Amino acid sequence: GSTASAKTRIIVNCFWPPQHFVCQKVLPGWLEAVEEATEGRVVGNIPPKSVAPPPEQLASVEKGIVDASVQFNGLIGNRVNGALTAMQPFSGTFNGPAMTQAAWETNRKFYADEFDTVELLSQWVITPGRLFSNTDTPITTLDEFKSRKMWALPGPLANMAKGIGAAVVATPAVKSNEVIANGVVDSHMGLGGDAIQSFQVIPYTKSMTTFSQPIYTTSFSFFINKDKWAEISPEDQDAIRGISQDRIGMVATGLWDSVSNDVYSRFDELGITVHDADPALETALVDAAAPITDAWKEKANAAGIDADAALAFYRQRVKELAQ
Repeated sequence: GSTASAKTRIIVNCFWPPQHFVCQKVLPGWLEAVEEATEGRVVGNIPPKSVAPPPEQLASVEKGIVDASVQFNGLIGNRVNGALTAMQPFSGTFNGPAMTQAAWETNRKFYADEFDTVELLSQWVITPGRLFSNTDTPITTLDEFKSRKMWALPGPLANMAKGIGAAVVATPAVKSNEVIANGVVDSHMGLGGDAIQSFQVIPYTKSMTTFSQPIYTTSFSFFINKDKWAEISPEDQDAIRGISQDRIGMVATGLWDSVSNDVYSRFDELGITVHDADPALETALVDAAAPITDAWKEKANAAGIDADAALAFYRQRVKELAQ
């Protein structure tokens, strides 16, 4: 009885669909590693369905509704700035582990204390989002892009698309299916191979447009409630940090890359064609991205982060690690 009462139990929320690999593999695997690293003193479980919508993950942990969760950083841009470094347009690569290691190194070097209301356990960056057409006409030119009504991930992507003339419907990724499947839009931008499968939009997707470098990548933060963290001994905290940080991030991003690459390899059988973007379209997107990054830099600098140095460091490390 005394052993059972000494356990600290962590409730970890997962906002993805229950069958998603984050809910099935990433977070359960982390809990198993935590239990092993702490010799059973810290254990946990995942509710069968999310207790809060995607934008509310940080708030739900701060309030103690759940003990730990993952947050898409694009939905908390009013709260954090450094976490958005890896989400600046045209900064990533098609190598999730390289981006994830670079992101964690950048966090430790430039804004390690940014999450001050929770204990940050890890951050990771996932497979870049892509541009897809839901019609028989691929989106390769600037004029074609401008003619579209497009679902886009909220934040930089939605703003870039609007900035060059597309009509945009922006929702969290988990809500993309209802917009795309119901024919509200004729294209979508921001989902990767894993997401078009997870959110079941493959049947509505006809073609993908490729660019010389990824337009945009998304990053996530994984954190735990400060009061719950304080219940854990310093020794067990160190053990948990050892199996978190870039470790769980590498597991997560590796699965994203693996699932996405599998989906891309099956495009022929899925009836999805691939087309290169006209250089003028890519140039227009790069130009539309510039004020977005400038605005981010201004906010980050105001928050005490050397934004130019952080972004330059991240981009350089991504290049080095991706080789």
